[in-house]
Amino acid sequence: MRRGRVPRDRLRDSGTMTAMPGSGDDHRTETAAGQPASAASSPADSPGASSGWRAVPGVSRSIWFLERMQDVVTVAVGIVLIALAAVLLIAGIVDSLDGSWGAISAAAPLLLDRVLLVVILVEIVYTVVLSLRAHRLAAQPFIVVGLIAVIRRILFVLAPGSHITASTSELALLIAMVAVFVAGLIAISRFEKGDE
Repeated sequence: MRRGRVPRDRLRDSGTMTAMPGSGDDHRTETAAGQPASAASSPADSPGASSGWRAVPGVSRSIWFLERMQDVVTVAVGIVLIALAAVLLIAGIVDSLDGSWGAISAAAPLLLDRVLLVVILVEIVYTVVLSLRAHRLAAQPFIVVGLIAVIRRILFVLAPGSHITASTSELALLIAMVAVFVAGLIAISRFEKGDE
C-alpha cells in the first residue's frame, strides 16, 4: 500500500477513520488529521458521552477489569471441564477393559453412560466458548445438554443388565422431556433464522 493512501474499509462518510477493533477493543475513531475524535468533536456530538457511567473513568475501568476477570474465570472453567471430560473418558475405557465392571455385557451400559457424560461436558465447554466469543449466553447449547442428559437417563434405565429401574410414569416424563427439548431446539432454530 502506498504511503498516504487509506484503505476503503477504514474510511467513513464523515471523514473519520475507524481503527479495526480487535477482541475487546472499544471502537475509537480518529479524524483524518490524526486527532482523536473526542478532541476534534464536542461532547454533544458523541451519544452518551456527556452523561451516564461512561463519563466516569473509574467506572469504565472497573467494568473493563470485571469483563477481563469474567473471561479469565470462564477460560479456567472451560479448562477444568475439558480435563474432567478427559479423565472420565480415560477412566471409563480403562475400567471397561480391565474387567473391573465385569463382563462386556455389564460394562457396555456403564461405558455408554460415561461417554454420554463426557458428551455433556463437551457441550458445556462449547457453551463456555460461545459465551467467551459473544459475551452472551446462547440457549441452544443448554437445550442440547438437557436433551443429552435425558437420553442418557433413558438409555441407562432401559439398558440390559442395568440395576436401575424406573416406573412407567418416570419413563413417560423422560419421553415428554425429550419432546419438549426437541420442540425447543426447533423453535430456537426458526427464531434464529428469522433474525437473519
